This record gives sequence, C-alpha cells and structure tokens, in this order.
Amino acid sequence: MSDGERSSAAGRLLTGLIWAVLLLGLWLWGREVTDLPQGRSGATTGDAATVGRPRQAELPPAAEPLADALPQRVDIPDLNVQAPVVGRGLDGRGAIDPPPFDQAGVVAWYAAGVKPGAAGTALMVGHVDTKTRPAVFYRIGTLHPGNRVRVVRDDGRIAEFTVDDVEVVGSDPFDARRAYGPRRPGRAELRLITCGGTFDRASGGYTANVIVSAYLTGTGV
Repeated sequence: MSDGERSSAAGRLLTGLIWAVLLLGLWLWGREVTDLPQGRSGATTGDAATVGRPRQAELPPAAEPLADALPQRVDIPDLNVQAPVVGRGLDGRGAIDPPPFDQAGVVAWYAAGVKPGAAGTALMVGHVDTKTRPAVFYRIGTLHPGNRVRVVRDDGRIAEFTVDDVEVVGSDPFDARRAYGPRRPGRAELRLITCGGTFDRASGGYTANVIVSAYLTGTGV
C-alpha cells in the first residue's frame, strides 16, 4: 500500500467515526428527550446489507432497570463478538474519545452517561474496520430484532439486552433526537453505534451511521 493509500484509509476511518461521535455530542449537550416514535429500518450496503429485514421475532417485555455498575465486556453471541469495554470522555473536539485504531477490537462507552443496565440510554461506539481487516462492530448492521447483546458488569451481573431496532441514519440531515434518545421512558436501553452506508471519496467519510437499539430484558450472573 502506498503512502497515499495509507493516508486515505486512515482518513476514511477517522472521519467516519468522528461523524458518529460528533453527532452524538450534539444530542448529549443540547437535547433533553423523553419518548420517541419507533425507529425506521432502511436498506444500506456493504457490511450492513441486511438492515431492514422484516421483523419476525416476538420481543420479550422490558426488565426492571438495574443499579449502576461499570461495564467490562460486550458479548454479541450471534456475531461471535466478545469485546472489552473502556470508558471514554470527550476529546478536544467535544466528541467521545474512541479507542486507538490499533485497539479496533475494543468498544468505547461514554462514561459520563448512563451505565448499561441502568435506566436511560447507555451509548457505545466501535470501529467498523481498520486499514487491513474488519473491526469490532463490522457486522452489527446484520443484527435484527430479537438478537441479544450481553454486557458484563463489575458488580458480577450480566445485563441482557434484546435488539428491537437497527437503523442506518444518514448524516444529512441527521435527527440526533431520534437516533440517540430513549425509545420508551423508564427503560434501560443500549445503543451500539458505528459507521455505515457507503464511503464517499469526495468528503473522505461514510455517508451514514449504523445504530443498533436494544433494551434490557433480563439479567444473568
């Protein structure tokens, strides 16, 4: 790979992730949300090609939110994903500070926000790919309602979430309230966020973000 190709690949990764976290920051700073309409799934390309499949699963009722505890690992059994979680704050641009590119198997959790399993919406961001291979959230766009996401916590409990929506949200215009706000007040919810759509060479970034919404349906140990 030439120096120019390496620079382009790095720019693609950085710009795509910055889009996701900057838009997230806009919601965190400026919007207070209670209830939102159910999200709309839509078609996309590449790693998220199956987003928008018909909902076939009968979803379980929501479980009571848990007390606060720090997340340690995210497991997505249907994707064979087991990823450590690191807490991140906001960087100098006002965006969530993501893991370094050489730690593309790590998930970043917004540590100043809601803890996974507690009431409200916990937010997690992961890379979609690297210069040479898929990253931790490369296939989250293939999830569908009824799939499970498990968050191992430092209190010894496992927060078990059920996916209820997968969206590809375009960057222009972008409805941050719809994308990141809680779907139902009082629930413990989780968002998994990565880059999606197609890579736009003109802008040097992805055209959309993949957002997986899930809610707490059980606990384990």
